[in-house]
Amino acid sequence: QVQLVESGGGLVQAGGSLRLSCAASGRTLSNYAMGWFRQAPGKEREAVATIRRSGLTYYVDSVKGRFTISRDNAKNTVYLQMNSLRPEDTAVYYCAAAEMLGLWVSPGEYAYWGQGTQVTVSS
Repeated sequence: QVQLVESGGGLVQAGGSLRLSCAASGRTLSNYAMGWFRQAPGKEREAVATIRRSGLTYYVDSVKGRFTISRDNAKNTVYLQMNSLRPEDTAVYYCAAAEMLGLWVSPGEYAYWGQGTQVTVSS
């Protein structure tokens, strides 16, 4: 079992930056592909970015060039650096872990989830 705890969310003005962290316990994160998802009110959960065990990364088109996913295996933590934030980035952000990752955008591929952290971007 992997326990995931997100932090770093908050309120920021458009154009600002936030860095989300996802700290893991129970297992070593290096054994998992790690993803960040988000869910806005009334919308489905959306994949934002994923980093495979190899370090290969994927991003949804709407965040390419603005968000960066990274992992620090020594700290058992995954990060999402979010720059040039827009009001449409407002959502609850979740991190998730997958042992065997197929389609990176599918929430069903990830067995473990954190509780989420709220990100609100004001215009």
